Amino acid sequence: MSCISWFADVGLQDRPHVGGKGGSLGELQRAAIAVPPGFVVRTGAFEGFLAAREAEAPVRARIEALDADDLTAVAACSAAVRRRFEASPLADDVAEEIRNAHARLGGPHGLTPVAVRSSATTEDAIGASFAGLQDTYLWVRDAAEALRMVRRCWGSLYSVESICYRRSRGLPEGAVSMAVVVQTMVDARTAGVMFTRSPTTGDRSVVVIEGAWGLGSAVVGGEVTPDRWVVGKITGEVSVRDISDKRIRHAPAIGGGIETVAVEDASRRVPCVNDEELQRLRTIARQVERHYGCAQDVEWAIERASAEVLLLQSRPETVWSAKDSAPVARAAENPISHVMSIFGGRR
Repeated sequence: MSCISWFADVGLQDRPHVGGKGGSLGELQRAAIAVPPGFVVRTGAFEGFLAAREAEAPVRARIEALDADDLTAVAACSAAVRRRFEASPLADDVAEEIRNAHARLGGPHGLTPVAVRSSATTEDAIGASFAGLQDTYLWVRDAAEALRMVRRCWGSLYSVESICYRRSRGLPEGAVSMAVVVQTMVDARTAGVMFTRSPTTGDRSVVVIEGAWGLGSAVVGGEVTPDRWVVGKITGEVSVRDISDKRIRHAPAIGGGIETVAVEDASRRVPCVNDEELQRLRTIARQVERHYGCAQDVEWAIERASAEVLLLQSRPETVWSAKDSAPVARAAENPISHVMSIFGGRR
């Protein structure tokens, strides 16, 4: 069976095999929402790789034996497992299939830079989200480097943060697997995030858009204070314009990867998105929310040459949704006591 699936062939129902990120990107493409083209290295490739490592020495059983509060032991185990993953070769058939897909994605010479992104099977799942706990590698320039980054993404399932997250919740290791997204890198003039429900107030009637110059990693990583707009979801009215002093941006580094560079003085306090682009983002946010049927947190980028808006990820909003679903008060055997608890015992 193939270890590769293209975005056009997968959706949210395929998350057990392509992870949360892979399923989301496929779902967005199916909904006719623009995403950078790409493919997913399915979880079967990870399971085969892990089985070969398990034959040498235990991995999952060793993780399950850890105490989440013993950070010294967790860190030592994490480092050992990740070293093993990065030093071990891929199976020949898996490596060949990834190389062929990379060549198809990158053109006849395979020169198009790609992003290699972890996609855990429990990522963005209700009640257990691994979002942000595993690795992403940007501006990967050739197939050999992409293969290395696939192994590093697999290894990042055993980062200290990810291990502690699973152990603290008692999640069985056998229930967690890892796919890897490989997609064309966006040469972003501007990038950021947007929320189809206010992350601060829970207001469903607005779209909150945040962005900065360059690649979105600077915004997601908190390295730059982004510009921020609050836009009426239906009316398009902009009620908040908070333009920050954007001192740095993330840009492609010579030889691969990214680097932090200074923003020119003339651009630091200039809005990174114009009004027409704001309205395009609002329209896309509404389209995404309508497709998924619930509030979404979205990563986006505006391509430098074409000014096309591309989505890099969409995941369910969790904070306010969890508050909405929480019971107002604990049920009581005495109905009167239950009613009184709702109103704080006022008489």
